[in-house]
Amino acid sequence: MSSTLESDAVAATLNRLLAAEDKQDLAAEWAAAGIDLTGEFPALMSAAEMAERTKDIIMSVSRKGGELLYLLTRAIQAQTVVEFGTSFGISTLYLAAAVRDNGGRQVITTELQQDKAREATKNFAAAGLGDLVDLRVGDARQTLRDLPGQVDLLLLDGWLDLRLAVLQVVEPRLRPGALVVIDDIDLDIGRGVYEEFRDYIGDPANGYLSITLPVHQGVQIALKTG
Repeated sequence: MSSTLESDAVAATLNRLLAAEDKQDLAAEWAAAGIDLTGEFPALMSAAEMAERTKDIIMSVSRKGGELLYLLTRAIQAQTVVEFGTSFGISTLYLAAAVRDNGGRQVITTELQQDKAREATKNFAAAGLGDLVDLRVGDARQTLRDLPGQVDLLLLDGWLDLRLAVLQVVEPRLRPGALVVIDDIDLDIGRGVYEEFRDYIGDPANGYLSITLPVHQGVQIALKTG
């Protein structure tokens, strides 16, 4: 039996987006956005300003990372998935394809920048997965407060310094056995942005077991034990 991931519409949409991402000169794109990755980013800039400045930059999981998302979502038979950081919708498409193949309900995803959200919506429709995606525009710390039922998988792929806050918003809805997938866990932008997050996930008192895989810039997978 073929998967939704292999369907012509999904494959064509993913291939188009991934090809566009591959063509980017990220160093030049960030420089054009006026952001110095070795300077004060992100300490002196709000998430909203960062999102506005980088609205034309495709920032998503790698192809291998997307395939990993699909496999994990299928493996745990996830019915409801939550994502922090839609961008143009690449990771969302992998998740939605898996949820559909599971016979599941929906992917709830959130994007701060409205132009990106509009483009992502078009991409979901082009892939034939729009009916599976609930895209919420705004600050994830607010848009993800209202979630229906329990969450089987949470993807954290938005701004690094907001990930712990977003995790703690969604955490009460994570069922025992749910997975939290954190992209770019090995990305080092200095100033200890990730230290508090790593400490939280690594503390057994918070109820997670985790492992980091060498996929792209590191993918951490955490199991919610209770």
